[in-house]
Amino acid sequence: MGIVPLAKALELAQEYDLDLVEVAANARPPVCKLMDYGKFKYESAMKAREARKNQAHTVIKEMKLRPKIDPHDYDTKKGHVVRFLKQGDKVKITIMFRGREQSRPELGYRLLQRLAEDVQDLGFVESNPKQDGRNMIMVLGPHKKKTEAMAEARQAQEARKADAKANPGRSQNPAEAEAEAEAEAAEVEVPAEEHAEA
Repeated sequence: MGIVPLAKALELAQEYDLDLVEVAANARPPVCKLMDYGKFKYESAMKAREARKNQAHTVIKEMKLRPKIDPHDYDTKKGHVVRFLKQGDKVKITIMFRGREQSRPELGYRLLQRLAEDVQDLGFVESNPKQDGRNMIMVLGPHKKKTEAMAEARQAQEARKADAKANPGRSQNPAEAEAEAEAEAAEVEVPAEEHAEA
């Protein structure tokens, strides 16, 4: 439009049913734009919301163990650590010593080393085991970044939704879907003896 007086600019805004918005106040003369300000605010809020959704917050999860942990309990705790690392979170592992256990820190150290070896394909030792009073602490960091893990989870969820739409009768739970597939395979198979008699 070029340089126009304020009254003329306001008149133009009313004519086109738009708002006169000052874009650069410090410029000489000030720069203004004709736009739908409500729509602009909505779109900028949506962009900010989308940016926040893709933003990754670093979270440190904590897992507590005892030096004399039962093998099944160890497997359960290791499963949690694996899940946290797959999600892209750091994991702080704490070994709690009580009573006489405090005189045997090597038990805790061995347990932490074993756990680090068990999950080495998903994470790495970010902070080596160190004694902190009655506890021994080690921090594991994931190989995958949080944003990558979030993107993979989103893709897997979209794939499940697409599969559910394609096969509406099928179960959405992967374990149930696998069981259904096995059941179908069992129905199709015919024993050799019955086949020979027919």
